[in-house]
Amino acid sequence: MTTATYTVTGMTCEHCVASVREEIEEISGVHSVDVTLDTGAVEVTSDRELDTAEVGAAVAEAGYQLA
Repeated sequence: MTTATYTVTGMTCEHCVASVREEIEEISGVHSVDVTLDTGAVEVTSDRELDTAEVGAAVAEAGYQLA
């Protein structure tokens, strides 16, 4: 298992958090996603090292971007 932390910009509410979480959870190998609205921190635990571009694409699909 690996854990990585990313920062997402543009989230303003719990709906934003849910959208980001949902998109990242669809990445193959992801086990958990913990999103902190106040800081934009997103902690992702997966069974493999994730490519930042892969996570960025999922975040973009939710309508936000990685910092």
